Amino acid sequence: MNFEKHVLADDLAGGYQVIACDVNGDGKLDLIALASDMPDLVWFENPTWERHVLAKNMPHLINAACWSHGTGKPPTIAVAYHFSMQPQKSLGSVSILTSGGDPRQPWNAKPIDQLSTSHRLRWADIEGNGNKVLINVPLANAQSHGPDYRGHVPLVYYRPGDWKRQLIGDAEQGVVHGVFVNDWDHTGREDVLIGSFLGIHLYRYEKNGTWSRTEIAKGSPDAWPKSGTSDVTVGYLTGKRGKERFLGAIEPWHGHEVVVYRQHGGAAWQREVIDDTILDGHTIETADLDGDGQDEIVVGFRGKPYGVYIYRWDGTKWERQILDQGNISAAGCAVADLYGSGRPDIVCIGQATHNLVLFRNTGK
Repeated sequence: MNFEKHVLADDLAGGYQVIACDVNGDGKLDLIALASDMPDLVWFENPTWERHVLAKNMPHLINAACWSHGTGKPPTIAVAYHFSMQPQKSLGSVSILTSGGDPRQPWNAKPIDQLSTSHRLRWADIEGNGNKVLINVPLANAQSHGPDYRGHVPLVYYRPGDWKRQLIGDAEQGVVHGVFVNDWDHTGREDVLIGSFLGIHLYRYEKNGTWSRTEIAKGSPDAWPKSGTSDVTVGYLTGKRGKERFLGAIEPWHGHEVVVYRQHGGAAWQREVIDDTILDGHTIETADLDGDGQDEIVVGFRGKPYGVYIYRWDGTKWERQILDQGNISAAGCAVADLYGSGRPDIVCIGQATHNLVLFRNTGK
């Protein structure tokens, strides 16, 4: 796998998250870049990667989520800000951004909630009808203290229109860091995977309007607060049994381990550490980067020497490829086909390095 490196920005102080989303409705995926030490949310327009301000005066930005409504239509964007690692000082503001007509001008912001340590936002079609809800996952209990962060954490959601906060559940404890939305049961309804100090759990919205919670894995076996899972994703391999689902995870919280979970014949998910050399792991994605029908794992870590690694399954073991080392303290990465080539590209944002770097996939 070969990639061309392009630096799109080098002044994004506290770079934290990057999202691939069609911001201007022209059918091309643009890039939203969120930096926690900047008051403005910015985006980069495909294909020139010209920079625009999406929203102003949102201090301590921590997360955003983009719901695309198709070509020719502006998306709906949710933003979480006023974040602090000290829950008692974290207002956890959440606003909805809508375009005023010209997507290159700052968008209108409508505050919908304040929930302490609001930390991860995701859109999910939980009923399978195309009408998504906004999932809001706080980092920790509002009265907790580090490093243990003891306490239950309320996971909530909002339906567009009334934007009323509704509870998913508060069974998670400690730090809740990983959120991944996918159709777990292949029913057309999207479910939510959560990674916390308690491990990996699957949340399903049931037809009676309640949420169910199922344990998938306990995560790192180390003692609290080094227990559980930090970030989680889902990928697929191919083999004699056909298509096989696996989970990729970073463990423990902001951890040093890249972990793969596999399940055979309905048995419990088996945990395998495929790398224990990363430092302050913070982002994990899966995608078929080389077109062989199975997914690779992309991992970014913020601790020195900084880096972005790719892991490929060769049929017997996971092989590591260094995509970048020493140049980007990758707090967030997105994987998407940005050029319409049929090959997923990788873009990462650096927290300590303040940069946004695009790795264009040029093929094998």
